[in-house]
Amino acid sequence: MSEFISLYSGSSGNCSVVRTGEKYIIIDMGKGVRTTSAALKELGLNISDCAGILVTHEHSDHVKGLATFLKKNPLPVYGADDTLDFLDANGIVPASCALRTLSGGEEDVGDFGVTMFPTSHDVPCVGYRIRTPDNKTMTIATDLGVLTLPVHQALSGCDLVALESNYDLHMLRSGRYPYYLRSRIESNRGHLSNDECSAKLLELIQEGCKKFALCHLSQENNTPALALQTMFNTLGAAGVVPEKDCIVQAQRRNEISPALTF
Repeated sequence: MSEFISLYSGSSGNCSVVRTGEKYIIIDMGKGVRTTSAALKELGLNISDCAGILVTHEHSDHVKGLATFLKKNPLPVYGADDTLDFLDANGIVPASCALRTLSGGEEDVGDFGVTMFPTSHDVPCVGYRIRTPDNKTMTIATDLGVLTLPVHQALSGCDLVALESNYDLHMLRSGRYPYYLRSRIESNRGHLSNDECSAKLLELIQEGCKKFALCHLSQENNTPALALQTMFNTLGAAGVVPEKDCIVQAQRRNEISPALTF
């Protein structure tokens, strides 16, 4: 049995783990070392059992906690060339830690098989498809303005999908954000809306996927209740019954979310 567990997820910081037994990998680390270390301890996860940290991109809500954490815990860091170059140039990864570029095909990260794929964001950004030691598959994709073909391919055929459901369009357009920021978020290099996420999840459910985590919800332009309601409206119109036909969970912004097994 494998688990996806979000330690925290949202515009103020993102970090999650994929665990099979005692072994696990970390994806991103956007809050301070105390927050992340306390969450790992609460879950009973030992640093010695972590195969490494996968980084999606350079924005602070995904890497803010890395520098201090890695000084105490010199784990290998995996990602795309552009992101690793940024981390290195800015002193975010200590010299004691290995920087390991992923090429795009499946590669071993400890006992896990990891495939990196590009997402459409305003800096170089990737998602990850992860094959666990018990041969289950999950994909995480956040910080993407549009569902490109590589993203569609990575999401297809998974046992669990963690997908961005960043904003409600009405809240964004009627909120306090200036026009340029609203335009960035709505653009093909911004973020994915509740409506776009729910349409994709319906497609994945019809293909056989049953478990979903809604990630990276905006603090200003979304709420967990609204993201879930949008999802349930889309699914209900197609005759899909939540809890019976699928499990959809909105991830918590500042605390550990319940584990999703797959």
